[in-house]
Amino acid sequence: MRIGDAAVAAGMTPRALRYYEQQGLVTARRTPSGHRVYDAEDIRRLKAVRALRDAGLTVGDVRAFAHLLHTMPADGVPDLIPRAPDSGNCPAMEAVARRRLADLDARIERLSHLRARLAARLGEPVAGVPEPGERGKQAGPGAAVRAGADSGPLFRLDAAPPPDAALRA
Repeated sequence: MRIGDAAVAAGMTPRALRYYEQQGLVTARRTPSGHRVYDAEDIRRLKAVRALRDAGLTVGDVRAFAHLLHTMPADGVPDLIPRAPDSGNCPAMEAVARRRLADLDARIERLSHLRARLAARLGEPVAGVPEPGERGKQAGPGAAVRAGADSGPLFRLDAAPPPDAALRA
């Protein structure tokens, strides 16, 4: 199938499909006239890429284990860990996903702190927002933390491991 049909089948735009091809996540065959052609395996691979991206992984993260995308089951990505026959979980993919999770936790902590500082400068009440690196020293678990009337709850990170713990493991 051609790029437009393949993009629709994979749930993305032709531009995204071209980008993933440029990044080495899929390789299109070409017709004699130069048009890209994709098959069912390409679509399955693109759906896996899309599911991994939707889960929070970057293109670079997915590229780190692109050679394993063929092990993904046809019905989706199970908990970000592909299962090849008789091999169990894939430690490479799990390690990449855990590093991304730690990175997201660190970003959330930094953004929560920045938000609290801005709210304080605007004169809004700020309660229970820890300084960066102060996780676990705030109010008890489940405490609602709000900064401003319409801000909603801030992210709670006191149960998460330190951001660099996954990198040392």
